[in-house]
Amino acid sequence: MDFAFSPRATELRDRLLAFMDEEVYPAESVFAEQMRASGDPHHHPHVLEELKASARERGLWNLFLPRVTEWTPDPVSNVDYAPLAEITGRSPLGPESLNSAAPDTGNMEILALFGTPEQKDRWLVPLLEGEIRSCFAMTEPDVASSDARNIQLSIRREGDEYVLNGRKWWISGAANPRCKVAIVMGKTDPDAPTYSQQSMVLVPMDTPGLTVVRDLLVFGYNDREGHCELNFDNVRVPVTNILGEEGSGFALAQARLGPGRIHHCMRCIGMAERALELMCRRVTSRVAFGKPLAQQGVIQEWIADSRIEIEQARLLTMKAAWLMDTVGNKGARIEISAIKVVAPNVALKVVDRAIQAHGGGGVSQDFPLAGMYAGLRTLRFADGPDEVHRMQLARRELAPYLATGSGGPTSADIGVAR
Repeated sequence: MDFAFSPRATELRDRLLAFMDEEVYPAESVFAEQMRASGDPHHHPHVLEELKASARERGLWNLFLPRVTEWTPDPVSNVDYAPLAEITGRSPLGPESLNSAAPDTGNMEILALFGTPEQKDRWLVPLLEGEIRSCFAMTEPDVASSDARNIQLSIRREGDEYVLNGRKWWISGAANPRCKVAIVMGKTDPDAPTYSQQSMVLVPMDTPGLTVVRDLLVFGYNDREGHCELNFDNVRVPVTNILGEEGSGFALAQARLGPGRIHHCMRCIGMAERALELMCRRVTSRVAFGKPLAQQGVIQEWIADSRIEIEQARLLTMKAAWLMDTVGNKGARIEISAIKVVAPNVALKVVDRAIQAHGGGGVSQDFPLAGMYAGLRTLRFADGPDEVHRMQLARRELAPYLATGSGGPTSADIGVAR
């Protein structure tokens, strides 16, 4: 495994670092002021459009797509994209500025892979242009959605239409007025084999019968994109709105969630790095009990542990990215599950230490740490809770023992590295 930056990644990284320093970080205070002045928690500040225009001019647009398409004829590999996504994760404005924000990235990827020409023209092109936003409606309030087999929203065919009935919640992005389409997962055939019961359909957000019931808060934070509860009451869309084929919903979900999970992890490491930086700045500028906080042994331990944990998480993320490039998303699924557990938890630890080092300021709006913590804690649920990913890892470890009986595996059965 070689994680050295390629010449292209080095060039993009230098350009991105300059963009962040020169425009994104300075724009954070402008963004906050424009949000306050609007009085609308879901306002789209103009400064974001300025950042997006600049990112395009700098050649930092739509870097997340790892496959060759007509829009990305020379895509960036996962290994090359990893350090770029990490850098964008240092600022809440970073991902959207580069048109690389969730849930749009995953939605664009499955549209590029499975969308019809008409679906691509209507939805993928404006998403790639950054003209609209989208959401992905999978999780439901009435079932344990960590097991996607439980999902109950009904997608019933009537002639040339699908009729959708059911509820969804924690649908990120649905409160954004620029969100124009939802990719909705539900059951088209409850009697089919377990993994062929569900399908995905494209539902325009202005379709009659689709209601945004409420915007759910995260630890009291009202996210600008919104995390919404949706109600589908006899929502009708043409059968041409199906993604892929009927019964392919599970397969499409796996194609979408693998890259999305690792993108989240990459950005988590960026947040952890920024939190560590803020902690170091704080403890070198504050004196308590006669000496700078930075000279307190417990503080030094926090900083050392944070650096160790960040480096460990980064290496595991890079291994997962390398496997995605070399053996594909399916071949990397165990490492993706591992990093999906590790990265948010490491970032949470680092942010928590930084909050503690900031004292009361750490939980206030004067620093980004409280907002970072809220978002990171949510990631322990998003795209599969920790417990489900740990279950997958445990099954993988136990498989050779179960296959060989009580004697356990031979040395040939156990791979130290893949």
